[in-house]
Amino acid sequence: MFRHIAFGSILVAGFGVPVWADFDEGVAAYGRGDYETAVREFRAATRQGIAEAQHNLGLMYQEGRGVPQDYTEAVKWYRLAAEQGYAYAQSNLGLMYAKGQGVPRDYKEAGRWWHNAATQGVAAAQFNLGQMYREAHGVEQNYAEALGWYRLAAEQGDVDSRYRVGKAYAFGQGTPRDYTEALKWWRLAAEQGHVTSQHNLGNLYYKGQGVARDYAEAAKWYRSAAERGLVTSQFLLGSMYYAGQGVQRDYAEAETWLRLAAERGNASGQAVLGGMYHEGRGVSRDYVKAYMWLSLAASRNPLGRVRDLALARLDKVSAEMTPGQIVRARKLTRAWEPKVSR
Repeated sequence: MFRHIAFGSILVAGFGVPVWADFDEGVAAYGRGDYETAVREFRAATRQGIAEAQHNLGLMYQEGRGVPQDYTEAVKWYRLAAEQGYAYAQSNLGLMYAKGQGVPRDYKEAGRWWHNAATQGVAAAQFNLGQMYREAHGVEQNYAEALGWYRLAAEQGDVDSRYRVGKAYAFGQGTPRDYTEALKWWRLAAEQGHVTSQHNLGNLYYKGQGVARDYAEAAKWYRSAAERGLVTSQFLLGSMYYAGQGVQRDYAEAETWLRLAAERGNASGQAVLGGMYHEGRGVSRDYVKAYMWLSLAASRNPLGRVRDLALARLDKVSAEMTPGQIVRARKLTRAWEPKVSR
Protein backbone atom coordinates (compact mmCIF):
# COMPACT_ATOMS: atom_id res chain seq x y z
CA MET A 1 0.00 0.00 0.00
CA PHE A 2 1.40 3.35 -1.05
CA ARG A 3 0.25 6.71 0.29
CA HIS A 4 -0.44 10.13 -1.23
CA ILE A 5 -0.26 13.56 0.36
CA ALA A 6 -3.70 14.79 1.31
CA PHE A 7 -4.68 18.38 0.59
CA GLY A 8 -4.96 19.39 4.22
CA SER A 9 -1.43 18.25 4.95
CA ILE A 10 0.18 20.83 2.73
CA LEU A 11 -1.45 23.68 4.58
CA VAL A 12 0.20 22.89 7.88
CA ALA A 13 3.31 20.89 7.07
CA GLY A 14 5.68 23.81 7.38
CA PHE A 15 7.11 23.95 3.88
CA GLY A 16 5.90 27.51 3.45
CA VAL A 17 2.45 28.59 2.22
CA PRO A 18 2.37 31.46 -0.28
CA VAL A 19 0.43 34.57 0.69
CA TRP A 20 -0.75 35.52 -2.79
CA ALA A 21 -4.42 36.44 -2.76
CA ASP A 22 -5.58 33.88 -5.32
CA PHE A 23 -3.90 31.04 -3.48
CA ASP A 24 -5.17 32.16 -0.08
CA GLU A 25 -8.71 32.43 -1.40
CA GLY A 26 -8.39 28.94 -2.88
CA VAL A 27 -7.30 27.57 0.48
CA ALA A 28 -10.18 29.32 2.24
CA ALA A 29 -12.70 28.08 -0.32
CA TYR A 30 -11.45 24.53 0.00
CA GLY A 31 -11.73 24.73 3.76
CA ARG A 32 -15.41 25.67 3.57
CA GLY A 33 -16.15 22.97 0.98
CA ASP A 34 -16.54 25.35 -1.97
CA TYR A 35 -14.44 23.26 -4.35
CA GLU A 36 -15.45 25.03 -7.56
CA THR A 37 -14.21 28.35 -6.20
CA ALA A 38 -11.08 26.67 -4.90
CA VAL A 39 -10.34 25.29 -8.37
CA ARG A 40 -10.89 28.69 -9.96
CA GLU A 41 -8.62 30.48 -7.48
CA PHE A 42 -5.89 27.84 -7.64
CA ARG A 43 -5.99 27.97 -11.42
CA ALA A 44 -5.50 31.74 -11.26
CA ALA A 45 -2.57 31.25 -8.89
CA THR A 46 -0.94 28.76 -11.24
CA ARG A 47 -0.62 31.54 -13.81
CA GLN A 48 1.90 33.08 -11.43
CA GLY A 49 3.79 29.77 -11.41
CA ILE A 50 3.01 29.04 -7.77
CA ALA A 51 4.03 25.41 -7.24
CA GLU A 52 1.74 24.94 -4.24
CA ALA A 53 -1.26 25.98 -6.35
CA GLN A 54 -0.21 23.62 -9.13
CA HIS A 55 0.01 20.79 -6.61
CA ASN A 56 -3.39 21.58 -5.10
CA LEU A 57 -5.01 21.71 -8.52
CA GLY A 58 -3.47 18.34 -9.33
CA LEU A 59 -4.88 16.89 -6.14
CA MET A 60 -8.35 18.20 -6.92
CA TYR A 61 -8.23 16.55 -10.35
CA GLN A 62 -6.97 13.34 -8.75
CA GLU A 63 -9.82 13.27 -6.25
CA GLY A 64 -12.50 14.79 -8.46
CA ARG A 65 -13.29 17.75 -6.22
CA GLY A 66 -14.67 20.80 -8.02
CA VAL A 67 -13.75 19.20 -11.35
CA PRO A 68 -14.41 15.81 -12.98
CA GLN A 69 -11.84 13.28 -11.83
CA ASP A 70 -9.05 13.27 -14.41
CA TYR A 71 -5.79 11.48 -13.61
CA THR A 72 -4.07 12.76 -16.75
CA GLU A 73 -4.80 16.34 -15.75
CA ALA A 74 -3.67 15.57 -12.21
CA VAL A 75 -0.34 14.29 -13.50
CA LYS A 76 0.09 17.42 -15.60
CA TRP A 77 -0.24 19.74 -12.60
CA TYR A 78 1.76 17.53 -10.25
CA ARG A 79 4.59 17.46 -12.79
CA LEU A 80 4.66 21.24 -13.15
CA ALA A 81 5.01 21.65 -9.39
CA ALA A 82 7.40 18.71 -9.05
CA GLU A 83 9.75 20.12 -11.67
CA GLN A 84 9.95 23.28 -9.57
CA GLY A 85 11.20 21.09 -6.71
CA TYR A 86 7.98 21.09 -4.69
CA ALA A 87 8.39 17.98 -2.57
CA TYR A 88 4.73 17.15 -1.97
CA ALA A 89 4.02 17.25 -5.70
CA GLN A 90 7.03 14.98 -6.29
CA SER A 91 5.62 12.53 -3.75
CA ASN A 92 2.16 12.49 -5.35
CA LEU A 93 3.56 12.28 -8.86
CA GLY A 94 5.47 9.20 -7.75
CA LEU A 95 2.22 7.70 -6.54
CA MET A 96 0.56 8.27 -9.92
CA TYR A 97 3.39 6.35 -11.60
CA ALA A 98 3.17 3.57 -9.00
CA LYS A 99 -0.57 3.15 -9.53
CA GLY A 100 -0.56 3.78 -13.28
CA GLN A 101 -3.02 6.64 -12.94
CA GLY A 102 -2.78 9.15 -15.80
CA VAL A 103 0.49 7.58 -16.90
CA PRO A 104 1.65 4.02 -17.62
CA ARG A 105 2.66 2.24 -14.41
CA ASP A 106 6.38 2.70 -13.92
CA TYR A 107 7.85 1.87 -10.52
CA LYS A 108 11.30 3.16 -11.45
CA GLU A 109 9.87 6.56 -12.31
CA ALA A 110 7.82 6.44 -9.12
CA GLY A 111 10.96 5.70 -7.15
CA ARG A 112 12.82 8.60 -8.78
CA TRP A 113 10.18 11.12 -7.74
CA TRP A 114 9.77 9.59 -4.29
CA HIS A 115 13.51 9.75 -3.76
CA ASN A 116 13.51 13.46 -4.62
CA ALA A 117 10.71 14.07 -2.13
CA ALA A 118 12.13 11.76 0.53
CA THR A 119 15.48 13.53 0.57
CA GLN A 120 13.54 16.72 1.28
CA GLY A 121 12.02 15.07 4.32
CA VAL A 122 8.55 14.08 3.10
CA ALA A 123 7.51 11.20 5.35
CA ALA A 124 4.96 9.76 2.89
CA ALA A 125 7.66 9.49 0.21
CA GLN A 126 10.06 7.88 2.68
CA PHE A 127 7.38 5.36 3.62
CA ASN A 128 6.62 4.64 -0.03
CA LEU A 129 10.29 4.01 -0.80
CA GLY A 130 10.35 1.61 2.14
CA GLN A 131 7.35 -0.17 0.62
CA MET A 132 9.08 -0.39 -2.76
CA TYR A 133 12.15 -2.07 -1.32
CA ARG A 134 10.17 -4.32 0.99
CA GLU A 135 7.81 -5.54 -1.73
CA ALA A 136 10.31 -5.45 -4.64
CA HIS A 137 8.38 -3.02 -6.83
CA GLY A 138 10.77 -1.91 -9.58
CA VAL A 139 13.80 -2.76 -7.42
CA GLU A 140 15.37 -5.85 -5.95
CA GLN A 141 13.91 -6.72 -2.57
CA ASN A 142 16.11 -5.19 0.09
CA TYR A 143 14.82 -5.23 3.67
CA ALA A 144 17.76 -3.22 4.99
CA GLU A 145 17.11 -0.43 2.49
CA ALA A 146 13.41 -0.55 3.31
CA LEU A 147 14.13 -0.27 7.01
CA GLY A 148 16.35 2.76 6.41
CA TRP A 149 13.54 4.67 4.70
CA TYR A 150 10.90 3.52 7.17
CA ARG A 151 13.07 4.71 10.04
CA LEU A 152 13.45 8.19 8.56
CA ALA A 153 9.67 8.51 8.36
CA ALA A 154 9.17 6.87 11.75
CA GLU A 155 11.48 9.39 13.40
CA GLN A 156 9.16 12.09 12.07
CA GLY A 157 6.24 10.40 13.82
CA ASP A 158 4.75 8.56 10.83
CA VAL A 159 2.64 5.87 12.46
CA ASP A 160 2.66 3.32 9.61
CA SER A 161 6.44 3.57 9.40
CA ARG A 162 6.76 3.05 13.14
CA TYR A 163 4.74 -0.14 12.74
CA ARG A 164 6.98 -1.28 9.88
CA VAL A 165 10.18 -0.56 11.84
CA GLY A 166 8.82 -2.58 14.74
CA LYS A 167 7.93 -5.43 12.41
CA ALA A 168 11.41 -5.40 10.87
CA TYR A 169 13.00 -5.84 14.29
CA ALA A 170 10.49 -8.47 15.41
CA PHE A 171 11.05 -10.63 12.33
CA GLY A 172 14.70 -9.81 11.69
CA GLN A 173 14.04 -8.26 8.28
CA GLY A 174 17.00 -6.12 7.24
CA THR A 175 18.37 -6.13 10.77
CA PRO A 176 19.11 -8.67 13.51
CA ARG A 177 15.98 -9.68 15.41
CA ASP A 178 15.57 -7.44 18.44
CA TYR A 179 12.32 -7.63 20.40
CA THR A 180 13.33 -4.71 22.61
CA GLU A 181 13.52 -2.45 19.55
CA ALA A 182 10.29 -3.93 18.21
CA LEU A 183 8.62 -3.13 21.52
CA LYS A 184 9.88 0.46 21.38
CA TRP A 185 8.53 1.18 17.91
CA TRP A 186 5.28 -0.71 18.31
CA ARG A 187 4.61 1.16 21.54
CA LEU A 188 5.05 4.48 19.77
CA ALA A 189 2.67 3.39 17.02
CA ALA A 190 0.23 1.83 19.49
CA GLU A 191 0.05 5.06 21.48
CA GLN A 192 -0.90 6.80 18.21
CA GLY A 193 -3.79 4.36 17.84
CA HIS A 194 -2.27 1.91 15.33
CA VAL A 195 -4.42 -1.16 15.95
CA THR A 196 -2.03 -3.85 14.67
CA SER A 197 0.78 -2.38 16.76
CA GLN A 198 -1.50 -2.52 19.80
CA HIS A 199 -2.14 -6.20 19.14
CA ASN A 200 1.55 -6.93 18.55
CA LEU A 201 2.51 -5.09 21.72
CA GLY A 202 0.08 -7.33 23.56
CA ASN A 203 1.79 -10.36 22.04
CA LEU A 204 5.22 -9.21 23.25
CA TYR A 205 3.95 -8.76 26.80
CA TYR A 206 2.09 -12.08 26.69
CA LYS A 207 5.15 -13.99 25.51
CA GLY A 208 7.75 -11.99 27.45
CA GLN A 209 9.66 -10.97 24.34
CA GLY A 210 11.77 -7.84 24.75
CA VAL A 211 10.14 -7.25 28.12
CA ALA A 212 9.24 -9.17 31.27
CA ARG A 213 6.10 -11.26 30.76
CA ASP A 214 3.09 -9.30 31.96
CA TYR A 215 -0.36 -10.72 31.30
CA ALA A 216 -2.12 -7.64 32.66
CA GLU A 217 -0.26 -5.39 30.22
CA ALA A 218 -0.95 -7.87 27.42
CA ALA A 219 -4.67 -7.78 28.21
CA LYS A 220 -4.58 -3.97 28.23
CA TRP A 221 -3.20 -3.79 24.69
CA TYR A 222 -5.37 -6.63 23.39
CA ARG A 223 -8.37 -4.70 24.70
CA SER A 224 -7.28 -1.55 22.85
CA ALA A 225 -7.13 -3.50 19.59
CA ALA A 226 -10.23 -5.57 20.33
CA GLU A 227 -12.34 -2.48 20.98
CA ARG A 228 -11.37 -1.25 17.53
CA GLY A 229 -12.49 -4.50 15.96
CA LEU A 230 -9.34 -6.58 15.53
CA VAL A 231 -10.67 -10.13 15.53
CA THR A 232 -7.58 -11.94 16.81
CA SER A 233 -7.34 -9.51 19.73
CA GLN A 234 -11.00 -10.14 20.53
CA PHE A 235 -10.33 -13.87 20.66
CA LEU A 236 -7.20 -13.50 22.81
CA LEU A 237 -8.84 -11.07 25.23
CA GLY A 238 -11.80 -13.44 25.56
CA SER A 239 -9.40 -16.32 26.20
CA MET A 240 -7.65 -14.33 28.94
CA TYR A 241 -10.97 -13.71 30.68
CA TYR A 242 -11.81 -17.40 30.29
CA ALA A 243 -8.51 -18.48 31.85
CA GLY A 244 -8.11 -15.59 34.29
CA GLN A 245 -4.79 -14.47 32.83
CA GLY A 246 -3.96 -10.83 33.59
CA VAL A 247 -7.61 -10.22 34.45
CA GLN A 248 -10.02 -11.70 36.94
CA ARG A 249 -11.68 -14.81 35.52
CA ASP A 250 -15.05 -13.80 34.12
CA TYR A 251 -16.91 -16.21 31.86
CA ALA A 252 -19.55 -13.64 30.92
CA GLU A 253 -16.88 -11.18 29.78
CA ALA A 254 -15.06 -14.01 28.00
CA GLU A 255 -18.27 -14.88 26.14
CA THR A 256 -18.70 -11.26 25.04
CA TRP A 257 -15.30 -11.09 23.34
CA LEU A 258 -15.25 -14.65 22.05
CA ARG A 259 -18.66 -14.13 20.44
CA LEU A 260 -17.41 -11.03 18.63
CA ALA A 261 -14.51 -13.03 17.21
CA ALA A 262 -16.63 -16.10 16.45
CA GLU A 263 -19.31 -14.14 14.63
CA ARG A 264 -16.67 -12.76 12.29
CA GLY A 265 -15.31 -16.20 11.50
CA ASN A 266 -12.48 -16.73 13.97
CA ALA A 267 -12.32 -20.52 14.25
CA SER A 268 -10.56 -20.56 17.63
CA GLY A 269 -13.22 -18.29 19.06
CA GLN A 270 -15.92 -20.52 17.61
CA ALA A 271 -14.35 -23.59 19.19
CA VAL A 272 -14.12 -22.06 22.67
CA LEU A 273 -17.59 -20.56 22.41
CA GLY A 274 -18.97 -23.95 21.40
CA GLY A 275 -17.35 -25.47 24.47
CA MET A 276 -18.90 -22.78 26.68
CA TYR A 277 -22.38 -23.61 25.36
CA HIS A 278 -21.72 -27.29 25.97
CA GLU A 279 -20.66 -26.70 29.57
CA GLY A 280 -22.94 -23.73 30.32
CA ARG A 281 -20.08 -21.40 31.24
CA GLY A 282 -20.98 -17.71 30.88
CA VAL A 283 -24.08 -18.76 28.91
CA SER A 284 -27.03 -21.07 29.41
CA ARG A 285 -26.22 -24.63 28.31
CA ASP A 286 -27.39 -25.08 24.73
CA TYR A 287 -26.39 -28.19 22.78
CA VAL A 288 -27.74 -26.85 19.48
CA LYS A 289 -25.57 -23.72 19.64
CA ALA A 290 -22.65 -25.75 20.92
CA TYR A 291 -22.94 -28.07 17.91
CA MET A 292 -23.21 -25.14 15.50
CA TRP A 293 -20.13 -23.29 16.77
CA LEU A 294 -18.03 -26.44 17.02
CA SER A 295 -19.03 -27.52 13.50
CA LEU A 296 -18.09 -24.10 12.14
CA ALA A 297 -14.75 -24.20 13.95
CA ALA A 298 -13.92 -27.61 12.50
CA SER A 299 -15.03 -26.73 8.97
CA ARG A 300 -12.95 -23.53 8.88
CA ASN A 301 -9.79 -25.41 9.90
CA PRO A 302 -9.30 -28.38 7.57
CA LEU A 303 -6.04 -29.12 9.37
CA GLY A 304 -4.60 -28.28 12.75
CA ARG A 305 -5.11 -28.43 16.48
CA VAL A 306 -8.24 -26.25 16.54
CA ARG A 307 -10.03 -28.62 14.16
CA ASP A 308 -9.00 -31.67 16.17
CA LEU A 309 -10.20 -30.16 19.45
CA ALA A 310 -13.46 -28.97 17.89
CA LEU A 311 -14.17 -32.40 16.41
CA ALA A 312 -13.41 -34.16 19.69
CA ARG A 313 -15.78 -31.86 21.57
CA LEU A 314 -18.36 -32.20 18.78
CA ASP A 315 -18.41 -35.96 19.26
CA LYS A 316 -19.22 -35.47 22.95
CA VAL A 317 -21.95 -32.95 22.21
CA SER A 318 -23.55 -35.12 19.52
CA ALA A 319 -23.73 -38.08 21.90
CA GLU A 320 -25.84 -35.98 24.29
CA MET A 321 -28.25 -34.60 21.66
CA THR A 322 -31.55 -35.86 20.31
CA PRO A 323 -31.93 -36.45 16.54
CA GLY A 324 -34.18 -33.40 16.35
CA GLN A 325 -31.60 -31.20 18.02
CA ILE A 326 -28.95 -32.37 15.58
CA VAL A 327 -31.21 -31.55 12.62
CA ARG A 328 -31.79 -28.02 13.96
CA ALA A 329 -28.08 -27.54 14.68
CA ARG A 330 -27.09 -28.61 11.18
CA LYS A 331 -29.65 -26.24 9.68
CA LEU A 332 -28.23 -23.34 11.72
CA THR A 333 -24.70 -24.28 10.67
CA ARG A 334 -25.59 -24.26 6.97
CA ALA A 335 -27.38 -20.90 7.29
CA TRP A 336 -24.60 -19.19 9.26
CA GLU A 337 -22.68 -16.35 7.61
CA PRO A 338 -19.88 -14.30 9.15
CA LYS A 339 -20.59 -10.74 10.15
CA VAL A 340 -18.73 -8.19 8.08
CA SER A 341 -16.58 -5.81 10.12
CA ARG A 342 -16.73 -2.10 9.54
